[in-house]
Amino acid sequence: MDMRNPRSKPQSKWTYDVFINFRGADTRKTFISHLYTALTNAGINTFLDNENLQKGKELGPELIRAIQGSQIAIVVFSKNYVHSRWCLSELKQIMECKANDGQVVMPVFYCITPSNIRQYAVTRFSETTLFFDELVPFMNTLQDASYLSGWDLSNYSNESKVVKEIVSQVLKNLDNKYLPLPDFQVGLEPRAEKSIRFLRQNTRGVCLVGIWGMGGIGKSTIAKVIYNDLCYEFENQSFLANIREVWEKDRGRIDLQEQFLSDILKTRKIKVLSVEQGKTMIKQQLRAKRILAVLDDVSELEQFDALCQRNSVGPGSIIIITTRDLRVLNILEVDFIYEAEELNASESLELFCKHAFRKAIPTQDFLILSRDVVAYCGGIPLALEVLGSYLFKRKKQEWRSVLSKLEKIPNDQIHEILKISFDGLKDRMEKNIFLDVCCFFIGKDRAYVTKILNGCGLNADIGITVLIERSLIKVEKNKKLGMHALLRDMGREIVRESSPEEPEKHTRLWCHEDVVNVLADYTGTKAIEGLVMKLPKTNRVCFDTIAFEKMIRLRLLQLDNVQVIGDYKCFPKHLRWLSWQGFPLKYTPENFYQKNLVAMELKHSNLAQVWKKPQLIEGLKILNLSHSKNLKRTPDFSKLPNLEKLIMKDCQSLLEVHPSIGDLKNLLMLNLKDCTSLGNLPREIYQLRRVETLILSGCSKIDKLEEDIVQMESLTTLMAANTGVKQPPFSIVRSKSIGYISLCGYEGLSHHVFPSLIRSWISPTMNSLPRIPPFGGMSKSLFSLDIDSNNLALVSQSQILNSCSRLRSVSVQCDSEIQLKQEFGRFLDDLYDAGLTEMRTSHALQISNLTMRSLLFGIGSCHIVINTLRKSLSQGLATNFGDSFLPGDNYPSWLAYKGEGPSVLFQVPEDRDSCMKGIALCVLYSSTPENLATESLASVLIINYTKFTMQIYKRDTIMSFNDEDWQGIVSNLGVGNNLEIFVAIGHGFTVKETAVYLIYDQSIATEVEPSSTIEVDPSTSTNIEPLYEVEVQSSLSVKLEASIEEQLQPSLDVKTEPSAEEDVQPSPNVKTEPSAEEEVQPSPNVKMEPSLVVKNEPLPNTNRKIFTRLAKRVGECLCMNQNVYA
Repeated sequence: MDMRNPRSKPQSKWTYDVFINFRGADTRKTFISHLYTALTNAGINTFLDNENLQKGKELGPELIRAIQGSQIAIVVFSKNYVHSRWCLSELKQIMECKANDGQVVMPVFYCITPSNIRQYAVTRFSETTLFFDELVPFMNTLQDASYLSGWDLSNYSNESKVVKEIVSQVLKNLDNKYLPLPDFQVGLEPRAEKSIRFLRQNTRGVCLVGIWGMGGIGKSTIAKVIYNDLCYEFENQSFLANIREVWEKDRGRIDLQEQFLSDILKTRKIKVLSVEQGKTMIKQQLRAKRILAVLDDVSELEQFDALCQRNSVGPGSIIIITTRDLRVLNILEVDFIYEAEELNASESLELFCKHAFRKAIPTQDFLILSRDVVAYCGGIPLALEVLGSYLFKRKKQEWRSVLSKLEKIPNDQIHEILKISFDGLKDRMEKNIFLDVCCFFIGKDRAYVTKILNGCGLNADIGITVLIERSLIKVEKNKKLGMHALLRDMGREIVRESSPEEPEKHTRLWCHEDVVNVLADYTGTKAIEGLVMKLPKTNRVCFDTIAFEKMIRLRLLQLDNVQVIGDYKCFPKHLRWLSWQGFPLKYTPENFYQKNLVAMELKHSNLAQVWKKPQLIEGLKILNLSHSKNLKRTPDFSKLPNLEKLIMKDCQSLLEVHPSIGDLKNLLMLNLKDCTSLGNLPREIYQLRRVETLILSGCSKIDKLEEDIVQMESLTTLMAANTGVKQPPFSIVRSKSIGYISLCGYEGLSHHVFPSLIRSWISPTMNSLPRIPPFGGMSKSLFSLDIDSNNLALVSQSQILNSCSRLRSVSVQCDSEIQLKQEFGRFLDDLYDAGLTEMRTSHALQISNLTMRSLLFGIGSCHIVINTLRKSLSQGLATNFGDSFLPGDNYPSWLAYKGEGPSVLFQVPEDRDSCMKGIALCVLYSSTPENLATESLASVLIINYTKFTMQIYKRDTIMSFNDEDWQGIVSNLGVGNNLEIFVAIGHGFTVKETAVYLIYDQSIATEVEPSSTIEVDPSTSTNIEPLYEVEVQSSLSVKLEASIEEQLQPSLDVKTEPSAEEDVQPSPNVKTEPSAEEEVQPSPNVKMEPSLVVKNEPLPNTNRKIFTRLAKRVGECLCMNQNVYA
């Protein structure tokens, strides 16, 4: 289309596209000139009056026809606009056309604001000579027009932008694609934006978006906003409104299919003979088209299938579905669901006021009444619009009358819209559940209500879910049932409509006045299924049991502080729910027997005894006797086989719990909170294996919980704060089920509380306790454990290590060396009993059945040393078997100690110029071939005989030491301290020798290049090939394996030749043979045989000698056992 020519369109009642109303003296040669040019250039047929037309005072027929024949009117307000009767007369005609013919009015405020134009009008009209009956229409017309949505030029930096927006909006209004929106729009754009943003981000395939919510919340309007925003991006689009309503009409289904095809194909010559044919035509005609479709008010899947299946349209298509039924969207697996939100308080007030006052805020004298109406509407746009329009220009007294009426009877228009959701429930049970909830159970726990209604045979599990999906009820965050006040009133009106003038014929009674009349007049009937009556505690009014005699179908009864006298044989016998707060009797009479009860709540009762004889109530699941101040004993529970919840909070006189409580095999929750007179619990309580929640908080006389509590295998929550219990049962930490605990000052999640409990047991204040049993199944969160000397008898260190999967270390502080040795011996005995270590070397084993292994690992900040050593060893290590011990030297960064068997004794040397950075531990052990794959190392002990301490570290800890672990060790290694390091090896292994190397900071001052290697003279050495590849883990451990055949080669005498860069200092502990280049003084402690001759490549600096020496020592460690088998 040539946009410079007038728009071509089919014949219609419109002669012009646009009529411009303006004050010529203010804007003709400026803004109007620009606007008119832009409109005509866009091909918009625009009427602009000639200056000569305004000579007369009255509008001529030509001008009136122009206004009536224009689809859109643009009204440009300016400062002198109100001074022109001509302009006001045009405006009056325009607003009449808007009301009668649907003309679109678009106001523009040029150099004046909407509020100022109204103020100018007041001033101008106060000075006018017009009579009052002429003045009022002009004033009202001007006011109505100024409240319409338009453009205020004071909000724009230049006029050209405003002109472009006006032209764009005119084009949208003239195009059939664009859908009309309400005159008063509040909060629509932010609600639509969530869906629009999603759709723009998901452009592949066919995208389905659902808009879900209760009736009247604005789903269709939001869909229109989304449609208008996107429609110009699609060549093919369709908006099918009110599908549920049209679907139910004759030929409604076919009409919808024909309309859908006509919209997309842009032709009216579509004829569909049947629904199935329509499906086929839609699929054939649209499968390659990219479309935008809105299916409004879909109530059944069948409707969607008949109109627009996902595979019926082309890629890039968007289908928007509005519905009250979430289930429809879930089955369709839509890509995005937007739950329509209620308007907030400020939005609600603005929307209401725009309808009630035609402005955004109420007048001061109507402010309180306006807020009352807004509160009643609860943010539902439909209600705000309906009531706002209904109250427009009404007097205060009329407003008050409307509000009073709404308390009893809802507005008809709102009621009918909301009732659509109720009528859509096809199941009688679902309707009954909805009516029960809206009359009795709003604010009640969902699980609680479900049990009661299931007891009524209503299948509430699925029924409540359906009501949630239909937007009729909701579940709050605290799992309580909620319902919008308008829906509640709608449901109650459905009950009331059955017999408006005779409440005794209603199925449910909730209105206080109606209930009083029925009970006082003895007019109850068998129609009544539910009744609720709430009175204040000071009530002295009594009713007779006879008033209930004819209510033979009564199943739901709530009486708060209601006094009932008479013979209870007249009382209904088919109750499922009895909630009687302030029950007046001291015990329930025998003829009060209610065999069908599901829930019985007698809170704040006068009961001293529940019943004299046990009563079989097979279906009872909930018994609540809380705040019964006179109750001294619980009832006999032997005939309540299905009880699930027993609640007896604040029964201050309660002395004992009947032993038959052990018979409640289905009990899930026991609440005895604040029963301050209750002594210790019967042991039968601990037989309740299904109990999940046990609440004893505030029971100040309960001073003990039995170890049998561990038998309550389903217990997830234990609340026992402010009791007399001083010591928790040890078995509690073995519970695999407890998730939350509040006990003895400890409160929180069990994996936080249990470690604190354990530490408290081994604190000095607990030294009188018997030895703590093994911690099987204990929490996995205990990382370290410190044991005081007073509590050593309480704890088995080895059992704790085995039980606590994440425990890294145990530290033991003793008072003397004797006590330390006793604890060490006890630890070894536990290990020996458990088969975790071999205490002696067995000579009975045949040498041919043994395999020798060597294990090297580092402890502390010695990663560089171990890594460099690994690189050297991984290239192969050659050595000879001439010695059965580890040589040492005087190099200040190295100190080496050796011991036979699984331990090594030494004294921490003095080294003033450096600090200890780590320990390299090398262990030689033997095992049978079948144990080769076993993890050999179990744990490591560091015993300080000077400080009387013992530190125990698990294998996983040793292999993954962190800085915190090392600091714990080094703080225990004082200069001159006598230490023993003991290595516990797994069952089937025998430790031959152990060596320790103390690594100081000089050892790791320089990192060695990977190229550093060790060369061994092959003529004087034997290569030892590892059976397996060297394994290097993050733990910095290196495992080397040598075959027994290689290890039993004949010994060779080899002399060590120092390299040119080596400067060996004498060690006080080791004696070596002097070489040509060095003279070594004899040591009184150690006699050395000739050691290995190792030729090393020159190293760049002296520090690299250290790694060569360490590698040599490790190689020699591999053959330490040679003399044992010689």
